[in-house]
Amino acid sequence: MADPASYRPDSIPEEPGVYRFYNSTGKVVYVGKAKNLKNRLTTYFQKNLARKTYRMVHEAVRVDWTIVATELEALALEFSWIKQYQPKYNVQFKDDKSYPYLVISLEDEYPRVFISRKDKRPGLKYFGPFTNAWALRNTYEVLLKIFPIRSCTAGNFQRAQRAKRQCLLGDIGKCAAPCVGWVSKEEHLEIAKKLEKFMDSGMADFVPQLKAEMASASANEEFERAARIRDQIEHFEKVQSSAEGHLSDDITGDFIAVHEDGPHAAASIFIIRRGSIKGSRSWIVDNESALESDDRYANLFLSIYGDSQSEDIPSEIYIGGELDNQELLESWLSERAKKKVSIKSPQRGEKIDILQTVGRNAHYALIQYLSKRSTDAAVSGKALIEIEEQLGLPRTPLRIECYDVSNISGTSVVASMVVFEDGIAKKSEYRRFAIDTADATDDTRAMHQVITRRMKRLLADRSIDKSEVAETGGKLSKFAYPPQLIVVDGGAPQVAAAQRALDELGITDVALCGLAKRLEEIWLPHNNDPIILPRTSEGMYLLQRIRDEAHRFAITFHRSKRSKVMLESLLDEIPQLGEVRRKALLERFGSVTAIRKASAEELAQTPGIGATTAAGIYEYLQSLNQAGSEDGLIVDTSTGEVLN
Repeated sequence: MADPASYRPDSIPEEPGVYRFYNSTGKVVYVGKAKNLKNRLTTYFQKNLARKTYRMVHEAVRVDWTIVATELEALALEFSWIKQYQPKYNVQFKDDKSYPYLVISLEDEYPRVFISRKDKRPGLKYFGPFTNAWALRNTYEVLLKIFPIRSCTAGNFQRAQRAKRQCLLGDIGKCAAPCVGWVSKEEHLEIAKKLEKFMDSGMADFVPQLKAEMASASANEEFERAARIRDQIEHFEKVQSSAEGHLSDDITGDFIAVHEDGPHAAASIFIIRRGSIKGSRSWIVDNESALESDDRYANLFLSIYGDSQSEDIPSEIYIGGELDNQELLESWLSERAKKKVSIKSPQRGEKIDILQTVGRNAHYALIQYLSKRSTDAAVSGKALIEIEEQLGLPRTPLRIECYDVSNISGTSVVASMVVFEDGIAKKSEYRRFAIDTADATDDTRAMHQVITRRMKRLLADRSIDKSEVAETGGKLSKFAYPPQLIVVDGGAPQVAAAQRALDELGITDVALCGLAKRLEEIWLPHNNDPIILPRTSEGMYLLQRIRDEAHRFAITFHRSKRSKVMLESLLDEIPQLGEVRRKALLERFGSVTAIRKASAEELAQTPGIGATTAAGIYEYLQSLNQAGSEDGLIVDTSTGEVLN
């Protein structure tokens, strides 16, 4: 541990600013702001420090600062650096879930509505988040009946435009089909704007208008139109009933509450607009490392509003307590929202009742998190320790990578890499590899190739200066993190191939084993006999789970690749159909399946394909359909591939 006296600055300015503490590896461990840098930093070099502060200043080896003009600028810079460096001693509220949003792309030529869990992107209008994905999906289906704007991807939309044929959603009334001109571009945009308005305001502005239109239609004896409007009203009411609640119409704002329990805390938010709960969300924070003086609410506001668009920040935010830097946070929020934002602490009435409900949600979120973590940690920890002991590893394998190869007779060879950290799948770091079959004609050579490729990336990333990356705000490649254990799907031959790859690259600090399916035995390099773990072993169960996940990931990739090859081979068998014509057909119809369903006249409309060629293509495809009609299957007779 470093002595804080060894890096205590001699002179510190008495101005507002932001400071950073660094450890011996150059990593930022704490970021703070100060109205007066000298007064604030001096407190870190005094005696009788609080326990966590003492630990931080002794881990650090240097401190630097940046002077700014105002305290507001200091707050903004502090938030920016906390997001950039993720310091271990700052309070950081983390969302352990990915919540879905309803999204409208109003800036597109033909606006689209869809559900997304990804990070927000500019140019899109987001509604949510929604905690109940199932309820959102049902609401989404109903909304498409009321506001039939396109929900397909750009690729599907363009294919429909080229083919001049609407998709199923158009046929069942869930899309106005602007791709084929059922509505004009302007009419489609108007439908999208109505959906946006409905999501912003709810039924209040729509239902009275619809009821008046229904009454007018009925009075004019336009009974079919009146029935359609009646159905729309019912759909509206169904959408509204799926909401989480309905309060007084004059209540609009975000309601935030925090529940703390020892070193852990949870925060929840209710997003309420015009009396309707539009969404809710929870965050979890581990206070075990956070400094005693760190501002919990300030860091929570950073987590909630740090990446929010201006229109998503309400004019009023309600919290269940007092803030130390309320005026400063209001100024920061107002600047981001481009309007006046107030933070309030209600004392009575409906709003305090809402805050109590939000607080209970935070409490339950914390209970759920701690329960899940304790269960996962206990089981996974036991399994990892057992693997360490049984395999004779030098350390506990906290990061395990597993590899599997999938092929059929040496064709469409692919490999997969799955990653488990602390015994839990980390799907964001899964990787798929297309194998070069010129060098890899069997499983062992393919395994040697994929291990070599992955470990070369590791060696390349090891040469990068991590402190420089942190200083510039960059991120290390996901390949930069070495596994403590590599698991290959297979027995002694596959293990030998993987070990040969490690030896050729000079890697000696990564353990290796193989798990064979036949008897579920574990093979180690240079061992003639396998290790057999009991069927009830938690370590064996974890290895099986990892191996099966790698196999699933590999076979899924292999099937998609093989299916594409097989389907395209169907076109190869058609007489007088060369590469140019095949490309033209696929470009016009989008897929072999669509080509198979097309008539001879539709085929003839493809550039470069006359009536005679189209008739030949049609007859060939029809013969394939008839060949499989007895058992209901459509089969490529040259390959035996089932195509339907």
